[in-house]
Amino acid sequence: MDRQDDSVLIIGGGLAGLFCALKLAPKAVTVITAAPIGRGASSAWAQAGIAAAVGEGDTVEKHVADTLVAGDGIVDEAVARMMASQASDRIHDLLDYGVPFDRDLEGRLQVSREAAHSESRIVRVRGDMAGRAIMQSLVETVKNTPSIRVLGGYVVERLLVEDGRIVGLQALGNGNGEHDGEITAIYGSQVVIAAGGIGHLYEVTTNPAEARGGGVGMAARAGARMADLEFVQFHPTAINVGKDPAPLATEALRGHGATLLNKDGERFMVPLHPDAELAPRDVVARGIFREVQAGRGAFLDCTKAVGKTFAEEFPTVYGYCMEAGIDPVAQPIPVVPAAHYFMGGIWTDLDGRTSLPGLWACGEVTSTGAHGANRLASNSLLEAVVFSSRVAAALGGETLADAPADWSKGSKDSGRIEPRPDSEPMKLLRKTMSAHLGVLRDGEGMRNALRTIMELEEEANTERFLNVLATAKLVAVCALNRTESRGGHFRTDYPNEDPAWKRRTLVTLEQADAVIPELLS
Repeated sequence: MDRQDDSVLIIGGGLAGLFCALKLAPKAVTVITAAPIGRGASSAWAQAGIAAAVGEGDTVEKHVADTLVAGDGIVDEAVARMMASQASDRIHDLLDYGVPFDRDLEGRLQVSREAAHSESRIVRVRGDMAGRAIMQSLVETVKNTPSIRVLGGYVVERLLVEDGRIVGLQALGNGNGEHDGEITAIYGSQVVIAAGGIGHLYEVTTNPAEARGGGVGMAARAGARMADLEFVQFHPTAINVGKDPAPLATEALRGHGATLLNKDGERFMVPLHPDAELAPRDVVARGIFREVQAGRGAFLDCTKAVGKTFAEEFPTVYGYCMEAGIDPVAQPIPVVPAAHYFMGGIWTDLDGRTSLPGLWACGEVTSTGAHGANRLASNSLLEAVVFSSRVAAALGGETLADAPADWSKGSKDSGRIEPRPDSEPMKLLRKTMSAHLGVLRDGEGMRNALRTIMELEEEANTERFLNVLATAKLVAVCALNRTESRGGHFRTDYPNEDPAWKRRTLVTLEQADAVIPELLS
């Protein structure tokens, strides 16, 4: 491929990447994805919707307050306030792109309530189809935007650095055609990483196979500052039917009144938290995990709260259940915690700048400070659109070229629809992460995990797997360093919060490597 220095390169075809590309129009943008745009993106699987204070009686301040509480003491309040205050504008952008958000009989946006929210503020599509509907609308809009060129079928493996500045990327052909296995260098005026999260590092996850932390590791290996890497959010109610990825039973079901029972019919969350099933996600995930570990199982009972209207109100979950032979109208749904969202990632400022010149980031690949130790439900899609919009606005101040008239004609929206199967080393890594860096952690287990990661790193022979291992190593190092429990990071050997740790974690890969001998001694 010829050197191309004018366009903004965006790594990732999910919500953050596509929204940023649209906001940059009419500037020349190249979106690089492994799969066709919209596929392999966690955004498309998001069921509940976007949190925004647009309902009657709700305010930005209430949204900020709920975000601070859920984040367990380490949310950056300025970031949370900025994000909440821009939520309404971004909802209206999505409406302009054709997203069919639910409305009431008077035409107002319909909002629902989720766990840890003090008000109904989740803007949805047909109950549980928000992510899919948003992505469908954005993909269609991108395809009709002449300033956006899409290069599908490429796994980005490495960032290219010249004189301390990110100037482009190295990608490996990931399709079934002529470029499969071919290494290509692509250069651009700026690079934006919107490559998603890390859920596939775990054996049980709600994320697609593409979400294995490659973007985080790639930036870390290039020298970027990272933040809050010990904080992984486990969704409490993945449907426990042995599927990979695990289908999700949206939190909106509990917001609707569904209850959690063990096999003896006990509502086990009632004695664990005043809000019971509507407690913050980390609390509910630990409650369910303990029931499953104890052999009592955990079940989401929607038979009374939803009942006969299940198929109309929550069609996605209904389809998942019926496919697994469960009738949620009459039967409780077996559930288990699953790796769902990464609060950690590439450190950015309020405009999505990373610590490396020429490199920007938005979406789940980042750690902006908006989520702290535990993300508030439905703040993820909100963060993606707010920060991708801010990246685009900040880049608008750079010297960027408008797209030539025939720019989008160079698009090739292809790539593998079904990801390659996990290698044996990847299977071992996922097993290790789940066993020792999951819902419950302790020092001995995490040290064992770190040793396994280091052994895998010594044997790794691909850039892609080295990126994945760099992310796993950073999670392990930061989790070992934080000798307390807070939010999504719960250590059975340090079960209480420590005021000395009421702060964010900032680290580079070089710094993490330097402390490993001490951590393992």
